[in-house]
Amino acid sequence: MRLSSAGLYLVLLTAAAATLFPLVWMVSVSLMPGAEAMRYPPPLWTHTPTLEHYRALFDRLAVGRYALNSLALAASVTALSVLVNAAAGYAFARLPFAGRDALFRTLLAAMVIPGQVAMLPLFLLLKYLGLINTYAGVIVPGLASIFGIFLVRQYALSLPQSLLDAARLDGAGELRIFWSLILPLCRPILITLAVFTFLGSWNDFLWPLIVLTDSRLHTLPVALANLMGEHAVDTELMMAGAVLTVLPVTLLFLAVQRYYIGGLMRGSVKG
Repeated sequence: MRLSSAGLYLVLLTAAAATLFPLVWMVSVSLMPGAEAMRYPPPLWTHTPTLEHYRALFDRLAVGRYALNSLALAASVTALSVLVNAAAGYAFARLPFAGRDALFRTLLAAMVIPGQVAMLPLFLLLKYLGLINTYAGVIVPGLASIFGIFLVRQYALSLPQSLLDAARLDGAGELRIFWSLILPLCRPILITLAVFTFLGSWNDFLWPLIVLTDSRLHTLPVALANLMGEHAVDTELMMAGAVLTVLPVTLLFLAVQRYYIGGLMRGSVKG
């Protein structure tokens, strides 16, 4: 029994090391002096760490502005998306209306359609609405997601119907019930959904690249991709930019990991 446990721990430690190694090496390369990472064989660590590449990103390349752009967009999409998905998920779970189940099954069937298929008609629609090269053009398509609606619906199905009936008997309207009762009770799954949404919006590259033509509006992933074209051989500078991209979402995940996993597990087993 002890041998099997030791073997399992060994496998887990090996998998963890293999997962963490690229991240550790990314940080290591970002601290290397220029061109040191291009040596063969590439060094795993540097004896003369420097922050010159981080200073270059902020002083010469204005990465701070792009990081603020990404933060503002990700926060806006997350707040609005969580509210919209929560309302839709609650409606599908607890509010009877004509065609509810058929509409929900149609939404689930649409999950198998790749998002890239809808990009062209969505772009043409936003162009007709005059939202190209605006942050609204990035935010509006992310206001609702089928996965988010499904996640909240599954969780809302676990809420006692007696609580909702008691609130209605006390004279509370549906909006009051949703705001004062449903949102607090669904907090674990909403935190999970918020983390999903923030990570997806922060790391999104293709849609902001398509919609935002003004370089001043670019997000951090788009700005770093442009940086790669201008400084193709500066590996250390690229890795410094990658660290700045990964660090905020990593800290966010670590901060809310307990709520994230708990909400995801509870929402996945209800139905």
